[in-house]
Order: sequence, then C-alpha cells, then structure tokens
Amino acid sequence: MRLYHFSDDPGIERFEPRPVRVASPRQPGKEWLNGPLVWAIDEAHEFMYLFPRDCPRILIWAKPDTLADDRRSWLGDWRAVAYVERVWLDRLSGETICRYEMPVEGFEDLDDAGMWVARRPVVPIGVAAMSGLDREFAPRGVALRVVDSLKPLKPLWQSSLHVSGIRLRNALDWV
Repeated sequence: MRLYHFSDDPGIERFEPRPVRVASPRQPGKEWLNGPLVWAIDEAHEFMYLFPRDCPRILIWAKPDTLADDRRSWLGDWRAVAYVERVWLDRLSGETICRYEMPVEGFEDLDDAGMWVARRPVVPIGVAAMSGLDREFAPRGVALRVVDSLKPLKPLWQSSLHVSGIRLRNALDWV
C-alpha cells in the first residue's frame, strides 16, 4: 500500500500535525479529526487530490450497495467520476502540484474514502511534481467531467453512490 499527501509547496521536508483550516461537524467521539493531524490518502483514492488546492470538485464512485441504475447512469464503464467547474480547467491543466509519498508506519486508517491520519510529525519518503493534471484521471479509470456549475449535482447525495465534495465553498453559486 502507498500513501500520499498533495501540496502546492515543493519544499516540505517534514509534515507537522496541524488542525484543519475549516472544522467539519464530526460524529460524537470523532471531534479529534479537526485537531492537529497529518493527513494522507491511499493510492486508490489519490485522484481526489489531483487538483489545484482550492479547486472545488465532486467525486463519485460505486459502493457495494450501489444500485445498478445509479452505476450505469453516473459511472458507465468508469470506476469513478470527478466533476470540476469549467472556470477551473485552465488551472487544472496548467498548475503543478507535488505528490509526497508518505511512510505507512504511524498512520491510522479512518476507513473513510481512503483517508489516513498521523498524530505525529511525518518525514516524506519521496516527492514528485505533477503537471497537466487533466490528463491524470483516465489512466486511473476516472472520468473527468467539466461542467459549468457543480450546483446541479447536489442531488447526487441522495443517490446510492459514494459522493465526496471538496472545497465546495469555492464553487460557483454553491450556497
């Protein structure tokens, strides 16, 4: 298994645990997830972070109990779909981000969309600069779908698919 952390900073030698910038409502007993942590994503879910930092996006994939109609309608032959607003396409294709490989030791599996956390500082074991991010999805079996607005996709949360929204506060007309 491989774990990664994505950043626009190419010079990180050590990741220090820090609280999230915008706290999320957490289930009772999980409030610590807003506290000082180092976050990582597993290789199967890394496509969720192949975006410029503040880019709003919606990502979907099938769960074991996903209905065949939802799978066919939304995913087709893709293992996942990433939606991004058209206004972000130039940045998606033009910006460079860094994919830091993290040691697996010391990370805890959150059993949630490939997310892992460490409560101590972490020294990465490697870093790779990635550009032309719009070309990174298809080789991973992920369809990149460019839309004018993410807002019409809000009903996806009522489907039988797994739906993740990231940086939606930056999306056009999201409120």
